[in-house]
Amino acid sequence: MSSTSPIGVFDSGLGGISVVRQMVKDMPGEHVLYFGDSANAPYGTKTPEQVRALSFDIMEHFVKQGVKAVVIACNTATSAAVNDLRERYDIPIIGMEPALKIACDRGDVPSDPHHIPQRVIVAATPLTLRERKFAKLMDRFDSDNEIYKEPCPDLVEIVESGRLDNHDLVMRTLHGYFDQYDLDRIDSVVLGCTHFVFYRDYFRELLPERAAIIDGNEGTVRHLGVVLESLGKLAPEDAVGSVELSNSDPSARIAELSRDLLDR
Repeated sequence: MSSTSPIGVFDSGLGGISVVRQMVKDMPGEHVLYFGDSANAPYGTKTPEQVRALSFDIMEHFVKQGVKAVVIACNTATSAAVNDLRERYDIPIIGMEPALKIACDRGDVPSDPHHIPQRVIVAATPLTLRERKFAKLMDRFDSDNEIYKEPCPDLVEIVESGRLDNHDLVMRTLHGYFDQYDLDRIDSVVLGCTHFVFYRDYFRELLPERAAIIDGNEGTVRHLGVVLESLGKLAPEDAVGSVELSNSDPSARIAELSRDLLDR
């Protein structure tokens, strides 16, 4: 494979298109092949074994297309499968995890040697929050911060069903998850699922102005760029990039919804 080979990106459904949008912005010369597994969505309520099997099937699909790297644009699939995938395949595989470190690091002030404890809600799928990978991540930070795990499976379904513009439904759903918290005390909400990035404006409406809304998309794309550059596999500077969207659900509705999410 060469520097002009494509990059594969996959997700349980349509959420990973939010990562593709970041790639188009930050790496405009790359050719991106996106695969959404909407026919099997959501991954967040499946067993780790089921998610691993689906992830291996998608990787085989990408390898046949000659990709130079793969981004698992899904926190759930990363939790369940990234280590096993890296053992089998010798191309770079970039995973995602909730950006908890970024949220907690906000309590480190250069002029003050003392960490200011952060109150953080991690919104993610049930499987992401149950998996050992997140437990290890949380162990690094929960002694100095207050971290609340909030599974939000309905937010995945709203995106997949094309109801993201239904303001009343979305706000009602968010209130159902988050009204249990004193949001005036919350320092940040981590969007630990790529589907949730599409709700950023809704979260801004829900949360007090002082609360940060944090996702891992920008950091993931930056890391991808560093890895490809180290291997001499970045697309040439004069390259014109492109995006190809495909999905395990072949319906016209999913194709149209995918394009709409990419263009938001």
